[in-house]
Amino acid sequence: MKVHPYLNFAGQAEEAFNFYKSVFGGEFLANMKMSEIPESDKLSEQEQNLTMHISLQIAKDTVLMASDIMPSAGQVLQAGSQTYIMLTTESREEADRLFKGLSKGGNVEMDMDDMFWGDYFGSFVDKFGIRWMISFNEDQSM
Repeated sequence: MKVHPYLNFAGQAEEAFNFYKSVFGGEFLANMKMSEIPESDKLSEQEQNLTMHISLQIAKDTVLMASDIMPSAGQVLQAGSQTYIMLTTESREEADRLFKGLSKGGNVEMDMDDMFWGDYFGSFVDKFGIRWMISFNEDQSM
């Protein structure tokens, strides 16, 4: 299993990651806009230009990842909500085990499910207020 920091921004994800890229070097592994999600035509033009997911490898086994929040979905950036711990697992079974165990007594944001970008993914806030994302992709290892 690998652990990756996942950050949330209020419209500055791409700007921040261009800065991080200038420090760490390398190329973006992903840079997807909200305009690429299903039913993005229902979003305002401003929200379509927000970052859905961006990632930059900053060390051999560490990928820094981020998204912009979606105000129309009721998301608000506040102290503590800008950082997630992202666990990339080696199997669906491991993803399910970690999700079930860590989310017990917490608040599930997204149940584990196959996502349009190809990952088996879920997110939650544990009973201590720590935010987690669990992901598995059999075609990728990060």
